[in-house]
Amino acid sequence: VQLVESGGALVQPGGSLRLPCVASGFTFSSYGMSWVRQAPGKEREGVASLASDGSSIYANSLKGRFSISKDNAKNTVYLQMNSLKSEDTAVYYCALRLYSTGYCPPSGQGYNYNGQGTQVTVS
Repeated sequence: VQLVESGGALVQPGGSLRLPCVASGFTFSSYGMSWVRQAPGKEREGVASLASDGSSIYANSLKGRFSISKDNAKNTVYLQMNSLKSEDTAVYYCALRLYSTGYCPPSGQGYNYNGQGTQVTVS
């Protein structure tokens, strides 16, 4: 399994960013995919998750600003982030739990695989 995130950048408050994660080594369309993040000096936290059936789960604090989607033909899951705030500064990781359902615990833990992360800085 390989998960490769990209798209991280320095962005101004109020700006938007879309993070892609390209997956390989498993049947992408069969599993739920998630995003988690870790801010400096803080614990990892769940951001969003998308089940294989297209249903989604979001961290309560991020609903309405963040959106998760995927393109099965490209084996890619996306995180669209709008109205970015300084507190969104973190390393964002794509994560895989080997189930078809969505999974987005507040702890951001419990996944079988995650990528190397991509840095998002809002300043």
